[in-house]
Amino acid sequence: MAHPSIEEFQAQALKFLEANAERKAAEKKFVWGEGSDKVSMFEEKDRSSERRDVAKAQEWRQKKYDAGFGWITGPEQFGGRALPAAHQRAYDSVESKFDVPNQGCFTIGLGMVAPTILAHGSDLARQSYLQKMWRGEIIGCQLFSEPGAGSDLASLSTKAERDGDEWIITGQKVWTSGAHYSDIGEIIARTDVNLPKHKGLTGFIVDMKAPGVEIRPLRQMTGGASFNEVFFTEVRVRDDHRLGDVNNGWNVALTTLMNERAAIGAGGGGGGINMFARVIEMAKFYGVPNDPVLRDELANLIIKNRVAAFNNQRALDKIKAGQMPGPEMSMAKLVGTDNMRRMGDFLSHILGAKLVADSGEWGTYAWSQLILGTPGGRIAGGSDEVMRNILAERVLGLPKDPGIDSTSAFKDLKTGTQKA
Repeated sequence: MAHPSIEEFQAQALKFLEANAERKAAEKKFVWGEGSDKVSMFEEKDRSSERRDVAKAQEWRQKKYDAGFGWITGPEQFGGRALPAAHQRAYDSVESKFDVPNQGCFTIGLGMVAPTILAHGSDLARQSYLQKMWRGEIIGCQLFSEPGAGSDLASLSTKAERDGDEWIITGQKVWTSGAHYSDIGEIIARTDVNLPKHKGLTGFIVDMKAPGVEIRPLRQMTGGASFNEVFFTEVRVRDDHRLGDVNNGWNVALTTLMNERAAIGAGGGGGGINMFARVIEMAKFYGVPNDPVLRDELANLIIKNRVAAFNNQRALDKIKAGQMPGPEMSMAKLVGTDNMRRMGDFLSHILGAKLVADSGEWGTYAWSQLILGTPGGRIAGGSDEVMRNILAERVLGLPKDPGIDSTSAFKDLKTGTQKA
């Protein structure tokens, strides 16, 4: 069956959107001191508001999927339309002109978990989950980090022990976004403690409502609770819900991490507002152009943000051309969070005590939410130190840091003894 042309596809998309959504009103010009001054690294909502937003997002995704726009590029055998990426870009361009429910609750499931299931899942898992995920019936989360294994994912200790056709998972995960409203999770667990740490891991799809799964919110220093810690107590997972081969979980994790760093590097945060544009307006309001030191600091900030945008565009152009991005994603992640730190320093220099003491003045203390959230961004998706190691080894060709897997010897993870 022939693909519709881009023009035909856009016309179909426009007809669907005009029948089911309102066009966006003309964006009002930002005026300093008017409207909300809220700005933050992570969008933080109370649980009841979040549940309502998730329900609206699911309703919209189901409507979009049933109209043929839910998984435009996906394989037909799993519920997609198998159209080129250009058709997806065409639809996104049209939808951007309409006011539709925020789809942020699907970012991890569709951007990270679903591609991993497609690449590594069993036929049963792909048939069971992919269409439902893209239709919004199922939401997925990512269960990687642990209290003792964050950026060094291979050091995780959550274990999975085989019991016939099932696996029994016991352990703890942390910093899990959306765990409380997710239906399934992608989890990496240790399945062989006698292998080097990267080689004894296996990936699974776990039911987040299964007996033995306990989800607790994590309160951040911003006051919000955007993340969770998840405890697994002898949670049973069928072997047909395994991702990839036994003890090949590291390659499964890399599939997910590549997509995660792309999302973080190219994404923004800040609850949908342009934080950098607001910084510029604040600089004008406080007369920064008249101060040579602050003016120079602002110029450096503008330059570094512009360079980061060019790097992100380079990665997006590769993807559009059907290529896999290389080190651009690690660069984008590292530079993006470093620019957030620089922005915080600049704000501190301008606002001083107004940043830590709430005087009630518009556009001052509100910035504390952004600055308190920035350290989380420098850890999520791989810490700055991990990103620097990746770039040093894979781009500059520097030798790998000595580690447990860099020699023929490694410690037995059970006893701590040295093995030859």
